[in-house]
Amino acid sequence: MSAILRGNLRMAYSAIKSARWRSALTMTGVIVGIVAVVTVVGIGEGVKHQVTGTLDNYGKDLLVVRPGQVGGNDMVASGNTDVLFGMNHATNLTNDDFTTVERTPGVQQAAPLGIVAGSPVSDDNKTDHKAFVVATDSDLAQILKQPVEEGDFWTDDTKANLNQAVIGQKVAGDLFGEPVPLGRRFNFRGQTFIVRGVFQQWVNVPFSPTANFNDAIFIPYQTATRITHNDSGLYTVLAKTGDPKTVQDVRANLTNRLARAHGGQKDFSVLDAKQAANVSADVVHMLSVWIWVVAAISLFIGGVGIMNIMLLTVTERMHEIGVRKAIGASSQQILWQFLIEATVLSLVGCVIGVALSLGSIGLLYAYTNLKPVISWQAVGIATAVSVAVGIIFGTAPAVKAARKDPIQALRHE
Repeated sequence: MSAILRGNLRMAYSAIKSARWRSALTMTGVIVGIVAVVTVVGIGEGVKHQVTGTLDNYGKDLLVVRPGQVGGNDMVASGNTDVLFGMNHATNLTNDDFTTVERTPGVQQAAPLGIVAGSPVSDDNKTDHKAFVVATDSDLAQILKQPVEEGDFWTDDTKANLNQAVIGQKVAGDLFGEPVPLGRRFNFRGQTFIVRGVFQQWVNVPFSPTANFNDAIFIPYQTATRITHNDSGLYTVLAKTGDPKTVQDVRANLTNRLARAHGGQKDFSVLDAKQAANVSADVVHMLSVWIWVVAAISLFIGGVGIMNIMLLTVTERMHEIGVRKAIGASSQQILWQFLIEATVLSLVGCVIGVALSLGSIGLLYAYTNLKPVISWQAVGIATAVSVAVGIIFGTAPAVKAARKDPIQALRHE
């Protein structure tokens, strides 16, 4: 590093340090843009890893049936908060739809998933407001390959007692205050249920980065239809063919059967594992595009702020410019002095933004269902962009400083 560059860096540091608050406000746009980019890219990478893990865990012979049409060139994306599992969709699948899936040739296992409205209350009158009740069937644990850590899941042979439940680990602690509440009872919609098992910690839900089955209570689908008077609100049906080679044939057959049952209306989607993964990826991509737009606007605003502050700095330091030119500093040296100062200002904002991004990713990983992954490529791009912002928006003030006449500069008060 040359002595001139070291001197310019020292002057840039001194200038930023002498106006801390002004410099901090100037860097705000850059910081916001960097945080937006690095954090959202990290979330996107995390979702992609989750989807890849879903494909590996549940197999390529999985089919997902859900209301509305999503994914694919011939499908219309629905506006649900959970794009794949459509828990807030205006319509739901029906009991007849589940029966159709079960009876479709090639389907070896099928399990419905439906949200049953209501608040479960434990035997000691404790309510967990985060817990939600899912209606499903005996094949769910096998389809999702999710182990029951304590107790067991009900089977076709053990459905004589329909008022039984398997719960997530978080429900065990929040609703019952103990990790293994086997045999404990809770009341739900006027019925008393017995805890039969506790699931192992759910790492993710099939193709859904938003759902959290650790907060869920699973009850038999037959019981749900009885206590809801056949209105259990199915939001998806999972099916396994047992052979990835038959998936497309089964999918086509199932689509035709459901279309006939719906009077020719394709107000549903039958997705294979790859399509379901692509839907999630498309959602993340769409979100990323919007965040990139916001980040670009933030960086532009940050660049304008840097330019304005540097123009003000040039005016305030006119006498300094005159003195430096009087003792032999060239216009090029003055140009580099202010250009490096603007670049350092932008780069410091980038460093702060990256640090805040890493902190936000850590908080999201620790306290939410999202599992973001740090993308060092995004960090590198963000750093390069911040340097470019400093150079581009610092050029005009630097040129203005370099062109100052030393006599006029010395006369400036």
